[in-house]
Amino acid sequence: MANTLDSFHTKSALQLSDGSLNYFSLKKLKEDVDRFPFSIKVLLESLLRQEDGSLVTKEDVQKMLAWTPAGNDDVDVPFIPARVVLQDFTGVPCVVDLAAMRDAMRELGGDPSRIDPLVPVDLIIDHSVQTDFHGTCYAQELNERMEMERNLERYSLLKWAQGSFNNLRVVPPGNGIIHQVNLECLATVVATRDGVAFPDSVFGTDSHTTQINGLGVLGWGVGGIEAEAVMLGQPYYMPLPQVVGFKMTGELKAGVTATDMVLTAVQMLRKKGVVGKFVEFYGPGMKNLSLPDRATLANMAPEYGATMGYFPVDEVTVSYLRLTGREGLCELVERYARDQGLFYEDQTPDYSDHLELDLGDVRPSLAGPKRPQDRIELSQMRSEFGHMMDRQGGKRSGRLMRDGDVLIASITSCTNTSNPSVMMAAGLLAKKAVERGLRPNPNVKTSLAPGSRAVTTYLEKAGLLPYLEALGFHVVGYGCLTCIGNSGPAREELAEDIIKNDLTVAAVLSGNRNFEGRISPHVKANYLASPPLVVAYAIAGSVDIDLESEPLGTDPNGEPVHLRDLWPSASELSAAMENVTPEVYRNAYSTVFQGSDLWDKVPAPKGETFAWDPCSTYIRKAPFFDGMCRDVPEPRSISGARVLAVLGDSITTDHISPAGSFPADSVAGQYLMSLGVGEKDFNSYGSRRGNHEVMMRGTFANIRLKNAMAGGREGGFTALQPDGAVMDIFSASREYAERGVPLIVLAGKEYGTGSSRDWAAKGPQLLGVRAVMAESFERIHRSNLVGMGVLPLQFEPGQSAASLGLDGSEEYDVELLEMRPRTPAKVTVRKNGRTTTFEALTRLDTPVEVDYYRNGGILQAVLRKLTA
Repeated sequence: MANTLDSFHTKSALQLSDGSLNYFSLKKLKEDVDRFPFSIKVLLESLLRQEDGSLVTKEDVQKMLAWTPAGNDDVDVPFIPARVVLQDFTGVPCVVDLAAMRDAMRELGGDPSRIDPLVPVDLIIDHSVQTDFHGTCYAQELNERMEMERNLERYSLLKWAQGSFNNLRVVPPGNGIIHQVNLECLATVVATRDGVAFPDSVFGTDSHTTQINGLGVLGWGVGGIEAEAVMLGQPYYMPLPQVVGFKMTGELKAGVTATDMVLTAVQMLRKKGVVGKFVEFYGPGMKNLSLPDRATLANMAPEYGATMGYFPVDEVTVSYLRLTGREGLCELVERYARDQGLFYEDQTPDYSDHLELDLGDVRPSLAGPKRPQDRIELSQMRSEFGHMMDRQGGKRSGRLMRDGDVLIASITSCTNTSNPSVMMAAGLLAKKAVERGLRPNPNVKTSLAPGSRAVTTYLEKAGLLPYLEALGFHVVGYGCLTCIGNSGPAREELAEDIIKNDLTVAAVLSGNRNFEGRISPHVKANYLASPPLVVAYAIAGSVDIDLESEPLGTDPNGEPVHLRDLWPSASELSAAMENVTPEVYRNAYSTVFQGSDLWDKVPAPKGETFAWDPCSTYIRKAPFFDGMCRDVPEPRSISGARVLAVLGDSITTDHISPAGSFPADSVAGQYLMSLGVGEKDFNSYGSRRGNHEVMMRGTFANIRLKNAMAGGREGGFTALQPDGAVMDIFSASREYAERGVPLIVLAGKEYGTGSSRDWAAKGPQLLGVRAVMAESFERIHRSNLVGMGVLPLQFEPGQSAASLGLDGSEEYDVELLEMRPRTPAKVTVRKNGRTTTFEALTRLDTPVEVDYYRNGGILQAVLRKLTA
């Protein structure tokens, strides 16, 4: 972009050993920006560099220069990241949308080739492999073969996209998890383009994109529809954020892992309340955290509710680039960051608020049974589980299992497998356990799913992989697997025992989420833990145990073995860590864009537009642009609406749009069977996101969903109004559609927490939902609702559906009093001949969001702009 900010005198030259690069200097600004948090400085640099009088204006730069710790929800600024990353569960619907936009562009008389990414995009395939096989040396091979068989149509679409779109690269399956590949390979910290150096930044269609914040890279998760707009050259608009400073002091004690530290921080930050805010870490304790420790904490920003959890660049950052084989970047990164005032050297910027953690106070912990912020100290696990079962009427036993038994133990997720220290700790603990003659409980489904091939390489070099395999932790694939619910089937006799006796069995995993119904349909208690604790609980076979005082097993000689007997010492861990070298990472990523022979055999269609197969059950043309006209519709009010669901607090995007498997008697299962698809070929909701017919039927279909209108029945049910007949939500929505009745959803606090999945907004929109009225919204989901033309309405403080006496049997009108950001809407409620009114806040937070809503969604707005 041609820059017109000559009056700011910001251009400077960066002298490097191999030449010089231009950059836009923050230090040459007349305004004092040294007081700014590091993350705010990166946003400011982006505006300086990209100011062109059109997408980014001088006024935008001035708004950013006027930032104060109070932030400002009434002032929005544009941000255009350096690149975009996608995973396949969200990437496939993105590509489907873009392909449908090309068709719509042609139908509107435009040039389809204009629908093309202007920002570099990497799509990493990691979400589709499932744990069908485990506990054997051939598990990975068979899982990957089944993955290819199930997903051939989806992967063929992605090959078409790679050939048809510019600036789009695909990382084939089997190479790792999106955020770990980004952290260990793709990210540059400082990017260069056209002779200009600037901070690397990234948007991802996955909420845990924030893992890259640990490397000093600005970025966070956005909905797929927002990512598509950014890919097409549109800025992302955001209010001026508050930045909470999180000070770290001290260091972790022996026996305490980075995972324990992260779960502690998640609990603190969620209690503090940081939704919609940046969190920035600083303080002397930061130096005592490795880069992977930091990345684990940054990864879980969605769990503590922040937009991101940012660590500024320092010596640890540069050392990590060197460790992961990117030594060629080190000089540029350090010189640029120092010249720009972006290098952390014990500064304390002006933060909006403060929080402090002494790392020495952290204790071994887990989190569960259904929220990441519900931390439990290891010593309290038995008592906490007992209290939970007491509330459910006491503990129960079946023929094969009992309450508290571990059904799943999985070392999984980029959150922890990107951290060599906890992976080596797991391997060392396994070694000692095997040497003492211990084995896991045979009912436990064990698995190892690393986020990159580097992990297995350094475990093999350290001689630890065979010990993990001896305990059943064989590699099942390089992908997300159990962390996202791709845990595969349970043994049939165990599943029958659990269902028959309504048992509360457990999963223990090194993942980042443990929401209801997410990990397995048979597991009610899900606990997040460090990899070594996952191994320990696999051996113990139950979470109804105090591992700090009770033995986790008995050796063949009858001697009790405690966790403290197996825990690796600092010296043992240090010796193992010597196997983590730059060569490990260079070898792992030398072929990251190459696939297996199975991948090479996937067909790669050609053509400017995609040839939709009407018989496909995986890929269907997106209906979002059907009947679209060039003109912007009139402002939209809602009249005669009925309530589809009345939901409680902390409704997750997993509740709204589940990603895992589904049975034959589900609405989606019945649909697929009507098309001749057998139950064994259903795959998962996540893999079917390219087919809106499946996803509509899966919306609000989580087996643990509690809709107050469903008469106490769990799952995707509601009561059709006005007669109150209970039926599945999809069928009810079709009945309302035939009557021409719009729908709304009522909810409590933190509506839409969890994943960035845009289908949690797309699905309700296709069901006919025109508005969601909640006490509060999580950041990404609120944006996704706006992006799909669904109106987010927020109850006034102190009000809720319950306090207003709303039970879902009413009829609603919603009148938009003004088409401006964050203005009241008049809500009229009719029931039994009585009419009441109240006001709710429209959560259209910026003028741009108002425009998106008027257009019926973000993609419709972009398409109209491109055809104008």
